[in-house]
Amino acid sequence: MRITKKHLSRRTVLKGMGVSVALPFLDAMLPAGKAYATTAAGASSSRVRLVAMEMVHGAAGSTAIGVKKHLWAPEKVGADFDLSGTSLSPLEPFRNDVTIVSNIDVRNAEAFTLPEIGGDHFRSSAVFLTQSHPKQTEGNDVFSGTSLDQLYAKKFGQETPIPSMQLSIENVDQAGGCTYGYSCIYTDTISWASPTQPLPMVRDPRVVFDQLFGVGATPEERAANRRTDKSILDWVTTQITSLRKEIGATDRAKLNDYLENIREIERRIQRIEARNASGELRQFPDAPIGVPDSFEEHVHVMMDLMAVAFAADTTRVFSFKLGRDASGRSYPESGVNTGFHNASHHGEREDRILEFAKINKYHVSMVPYLLEKLKNTPDGDGNLLDNSLVIYGSPMA
Repeated sequence: MRITKKHLSRRTVLKGMGVSVALPFLDAMLPAGKAYATTAAGASSSRVRLVAMEMVHGAAGSTAIGVKKHLWAPEKVGADFDLSGTSLSPLEPFRNDVTIVSNIDVRNAEAFTLPEIGGDHFRSSAVFLTQSHPKQTEGNDVFSGTSLDQLYAKKFGQETPIPSMQLSIENVDQAGGCTYGYSCIYTDTISWASPTQPLPMVRDPRVVFDQLFGVGATPEERAANRRTDKSILDWVTTQITSLRKEIGATDRAKLNDYLENIREIERRIQRIEARNASGELRQFPDAPIGVPDSFEEHVHVMMDLMAVAFAADTTRVFSFKLGRDASGRSYPESGVNTGFHNASHHGEREDRILEFAKINKYHVSMVPYLLEKLKNTPDGDGNLLDNSLVIYGSPMA
């Protein structure tokens, strides 16, 4: 139990030159003489944050061979499950925080009519968080359902500056129809504010950073700020110095860690942009300048942004699309050079199924990075992982 003698508003924000930096929860934000758990601030902070992550193309464990070899889920159910040999093995350090949900089926991603047969890749992402069968159309009259993240945001996101954020790793801005009679909108997002309102997803870490910290009201102002080579923290130095004098040693340490995390994310984005602007050959030359070629680096910087956003209670809801349906991207770090889409069409051959399982395991290996960040970030009387729900799955078998 913690009791404070000072009171600082939970919504205290450091502002300067178009920059807005929200603060993490500090002891000084507790009403004087009250314990954390008994306050409205404590109740608000304990509201569970949500991260919903989708990886496309299913998993090797859903095949007959995969089920027999337990390539995805462990053989034994219950608390003493064994993850070794499964694609979920990277989650072993967090086994006490993990719940594996088995024997479920995304029926609404299947074909309901003859014209829909073959279009699984082009409707499944629209089903992942909505569990609604999307209307087959190549026009703007798309129709699916309201997604889980948006239902959550409507209940808890109205208390935060940003109700929800939608992030992606691959290109999700194709226009018009894709194939099998489906609009590309269905593969572009997993977040739907309503059955007819798909939400755009942000691929560029720089854009996410600017949205979180209010860097410049216009693109011109943001560009001008970046040309100064200053950190956003340089614009609020006076406020930081003043705040440090008003808070206790524990709060100062927490504030310093939080600000250093922001600065390190900013440096990483700057390094990515400098590398991409250097003239060196890029794997994805059409990607925004803030998008790294490395899948792992891209995922990690997005997860870092999630963690600081949760710490400051800037938002409580993220959806995160890790791949694009029918993507041919390869992941050599997995030990497999075959493109992801081709690898998923394994023809029930055991050697190819095992290769696909390696890619699945590599993708799952990204998740512990976020879990570790959340677990190491204080939140009220616990940590952010204690107060977060992280979902990982695929809408395809």
